[in-house]
Amino acid sequence: MLRPVIMAAGLLLLSACGASTDPDTLLAHAREAYAAESDQAARIDLLQLLKQRPDDPGALALLAQVQVRLGDGEGAIATLDKLGPQATGTPDMVRLRAEAELLRGQPERAVALLARDQSPAAWRIRAGAALAREDQPGALSAYAAGAAAGYDMRLLIAYARLLMDGEDWPAAERLLAQLKQRDAKALSVQLLEGDLLAAQDRQDEARKVFAAAAQQAPTRVEPLLGQAALADAAGRDDEVERLVKAAEAIAPDDVRVREWVVQVAQLKGDWATVRERLAPYEASLDPRSADGLAYAEALLNLGQPEQARALFRRALAASPQNPYSRLMLAEAQLATGDARTALETIRPLAKAAAAGERELDLAERAARAAGSPEAAGFAQRRSGLAETQRLMRQGEDAAARGQWPAAVAAYSALKARGEDAEVLRRLAIAASRSGQHDLAIASADRAMALDATNPDMQFAAGVVRLDAGRDAPRGLALIEAALVADPKNTVFRARLARAKAAGLRPEG
Repeated sequence: MLRPVIMAAGLLLLSACGASTDPDTLLAHAREAYAAESDQAARIDLLQLLKQRPDDPGALALLAQVQVRLGDGEGAIATLDKLGPQATGTPDMVRLRAEAELLRGQPERAVALLARDQSPAAWRIRAGAALAREDQPGALSAYAAGAAAGYDMRLLIAYARLLMDGEDWPAAERLLAQLKQRDAKALSVQLLEGDLLAAQDRQDEARKVFAAAAQQAPTRVEPLLGQAALADAAGRDDEVERLVKAAEAIAPDDVRVREWVVQVAQLKGDWATVRERLAPYEASLDPRSADGLAYAEALLNLGQPEQARALFRRALAASPQNPYSRLMLAEAQLATGDARTALETIRPLAKAAAAGERELDLAERAARAAGSPEAAGFAQRRSGLAETQRLMRQGEDAAARGQWPAAVAAYSALKARGEDAEVLRRLAIAASRSGQHDLAIASADRAMALDATNPDMQFAAGVVRLDAGRDAPRGLALIEAALVADPKNTVFRARLARAKAAGLRPEG
């Protein structure tokens, strides 16, 4: 797969080098590329054209559209300013400026520019402004108004993705059906279909959709990365690496590609590559992000434990429920010689019934280094770990395939080996999906009792109530409490918005 993609990318570059520099031809090529959603190719042609005709209104207008689709709000505003009065001469151009303002972090200015515009595109921008203000119910209302106003591919795609965040699969499927009736061959529609199938654990169908999209658009990275995500979920590391190399050959500077290159290096234990790739962005890395955590782990493995410890401490402070951040902070603490603190950090994970080899091994090492008698207990649990791990994998595999009764059986067997909040949370979700609502609510409530401050437990207890159609006000209040505890969680926020859009209100 790698060789054809590289060849396709090379042919694109060769055609660009040998293509006509005639401005009219360049503009025609740019329009074709824009229509095919090849925005970078359109941008290259337009910039080449504008070197010859810097004030060409058609080229400037199209460049602003391309920049908006590429997420470059500042660039789009600068381009529109060059157009002068023409930039506000039509509703389309006003909407373009509004969207550019939204991209540059000015949602109120974007909404003001739209005034009384009732077009679908205007409602899409209003929805984006609502999301920028973290008002998901407002965004859902705006998307619904736009969908009622007429067909707009970009609006329906954005609407469907927001519904997917709230796991409202039937509503997202209905929007996808509309899109496929009108724009079945559009790459963005194919990507939406692949993502929606993958989110519903329909991996084989998703793989076929992404593969077809990759064949249709051999110079785009999104279908390759979609396939890489599926391969990663299935544990096919060699396939992940092959697909990521193909994407890197097309767009080595794409931030999404960079993230996957880093992940592949992590899988291989190539920490020098991880550090090399991420060091230029160190100051801007979010410590909770995949890249931020990867960079900290690279530093730890390359002999810089103090720096890694500081980064992992920030990550855990920002997301206290993240087990990976806790595990790696304990590793860094132990590496700096602070065994007692490492033991305190890892203990909540190691005490859990679902604790794996890595957690128990680290806890045992920290306990021994600290001279704690707990070391023997952790060692004993490691010796009997095989059955626990087998049941955990069995539950995870069944859940990934959507075989919820089998997941219930596996997690119930785990529960019998000792109560644990995370096992109970998983049991609650599996029971809810299989229609065992009494078991779901009881399990979620017990998980919440065992770990009362964990927003994941609050969220699960709320969701199983809503899915059962029981005590919706209490369910909504629990989801709101989870969001208060973890305000950056997009899944919590989307599910809350979905519930409120359905007319539900919290208790009290």
